[in-house]
Amino acid sequence: MGPRRWRPASAIAAVIATVATASGGRAFAQTPPAPTPADDASTFALRSSLKNSLLLSQLPDDPLLFPDQGSATGFWRFRLEPSARVSDRVTAEGAFEQRLRVYSSGSTGFGAGVLPMEAPAPYRLWQLDWSVASSTNAEWRAEIDRAAVHVQLPRANVTIGRQAIGWGRGVLFGAVDLFSPFTPLEADREWRRGVDAVRADVKLADRVSLDAVGAFGESLDQSVAAARLRGYAGTADVEVMAGKRASDPFAGATSSIAIGDVEVHGEVARFSDVMKAVAGGSYRFPLGHGLLTYVEYHYSGYGAPTTAAMLALLQDPAFQERYLRGDTQILGRHAVAALTSYEWSPEITLAGQWLHNPADGSGVIAPSLTITPGDRWSVLVSGYAPYGRAPVGTQLVSEYGAAPRALFVQVKTYR
Repeated sequence: MGPRRWRPASAIAAVIATVATASGGRAFAQTPPAPTPADDASTFALRSSLKNSLLLSQLPDDPLLFPDQGSATGFWRFRLEPSARVSDRVTAEGAFEQRLRVYSSGSTGFGAGVLPMEAPAPYRLWQLDWSVASSTNAEWRAEIDRAAVHVQLPRANVTIGRQAIGWGRGVLFGAVDLFSPFTPLEADREWRRGVDAVRADVKLADRVSLDAVGAFGESLDQSVAAARLRGYAGTADVEVMAGKRASDPFAGATSSIAIGDVEVHGEVARFSDVMKAVAGGSYRFPLGHGLLTYVEYHYSGYGAPTTAAMLALLQDPAFQERYLRGDTQILGRHAVAALTSYEWSPEITLAGQWLHNPADGSGVIAPSLTITPGDRWSVLVSGYAPYGRAPVGTQLVSEYGAAPRALFVQVKTYR
């Protein structure tokens, strides 16, 4: 039976009414870490969160590429995260999510992934992500995003089931992150989508461990088998890794080191005949309470060699598949980014993000503000100001010159 058709008027009203109560916020609010079953006297815990978001955007004046310039999107997400301690060594976690998206227009700009993309998650045997109801301008979906068992052995931690996995040292970009990484400008970026995997993290020595992962799709060409060897010495760490992602054999390495108050990190990987690399660092400037700043450069061999080639690349089904599963986070080959945050007070945090394509001189500046009045809710506001040459007819002249100006507002409650 197909999805039930429905009228979205009441859903629109609910989303807008909730957002309208907001008075400020930022795009990088973080949920306090959930207590694990071992931290609680009970054997069962249930964490919940509700997000209501509103995105207003204005695309460049180009009727051929963007027939609908202005758009509004309401996004509602409700998440339940149960966890249970089965025994001293065995715990279980789950996450069930419902999300509702209501939009005035389907037009989007290039390189402007403010809200998460509605696309099938990679590396799942079964999506367990279904449409509850839909209409011309709305979609209500439900998803089982986590379902895993964790077993703690004397020298190993084993996780079996749907879980979140992240590799690498990059903050905004990743060269070795194989498992559904974020896009750089995504505002709703707290939850990495779960993959169906078996993972074993084995301690080989006091400062050496081996992390092996098998993440499974519907076929071997939609799966990942990889391992990384990690070692630590003083303030430096090194990882080497190898395996196969989908149809691509790969090998990579990462490292980070603290030199005084400066942290420096890097990643490099080769997939078949494609290279990816990240180089960056962080420093807390001694201004007021401290201005924490990250800077990164990213090279992706998957990207288009020129801006003019981006539209043709986006029409290639093979590239579309790679982009949706996170093989590349940018459409071009080069990107420079910076992220900074400042805690004005325990309730107010200021932040800003800058993303720049050095090949065509375009980019996006995204200032943001977070207000957290209590430990149960927060509000964020973020603006997106792209710069660069606008499209001419159906031709892109710069990557972010085709991105929309946008305002993002989110109200979040959790317990």
